[in-house]
Amino acid sequence: MSELSLERRPDGVAVIRLDRPKLNPLSQALLAELAEAVAGLMHDLPGAVVVWGGERCFSAGADVSEFGGTREGRQIAGGFHAALDALAAFPRATVAAITGFALGGGLELALACDFRFAAEGSRLGQPEILLGVIPGGGGTQRLARLIGPSRAKDLIFTGRQVKADEALGLGLVDRVVAPESVFDEAVAYAAALASGAVAAQGLAKRAIDEGLAAGLTVGLVRERELFGEVFGTDDAATGVRSFLEEGPGKARFSGR
Repeated sequence: MSELSLERRPDGVAVIRLDRPKLNPLSQALLAELAEAVAGLMHDLPGAVVVWGGERCFSAGADVSEFGGTREGRQIAGGFHAALDALAAFPRATVAAITGFALGGGLELALACDFRFAAEGSRLGQPEILLGVIPGGGGTQRLARLIGPSRAKDLIFTGRQVKADEALGLGLVDRVVAPESVFDEAVAYAAALASGAVAAQGLAKRAIDEGLAAGLTVGLVRERELFGEVFGTDDAATGVRSFLEEGPGKARFSGR
């Protein structure tokens, strides 16, 4: 039985919905489904993606019942990295719509997205240390890059959970909205991006992410390369022509 659904909306947004009782624990099977869904979207790219856990909970973390020794730990980390690295590298904007809890592997899933919209009252954290282990789905790396090493160490070393307002102050989430509005707000934002120059967005995303991973010097080289590449897109030709003929902000992009 599938624990994940994929909806393609007419506004160009694809919605990946987690649906595993009770709090969307991320089992190896569910992560495999997520990786498969992302791979499928690569064959017919949407304009943007929203990852949604439903009204009750985004995800309370990894399925702890699958934990074991070193071999199982490496398998679990491998499953997380296969799915979340693919999501992080997806060449379109991705938005996590967070309600309830985004803890452990659930927060790591949100961190693999470009943006995080959190409901008022939601709670986020990396509580793995309370089990005597560390984050294994990218949390030690993506969290530190997002909020800085000291703040990341605080959350990881203590295992404490932060409420949405504190998460906003830390830079862990990008917007805090009413619980009943978080999904609609995330979709509206994604749809606005999906109506823009999505090919250029994808290249900008690569330039930013690859530069952060490799350092400033390599990042600037990649920026130059991708800046040249973007001028081979239809959207660039459309945007430049529209600017010269009609002024800024009038272009209608095809996404190619």
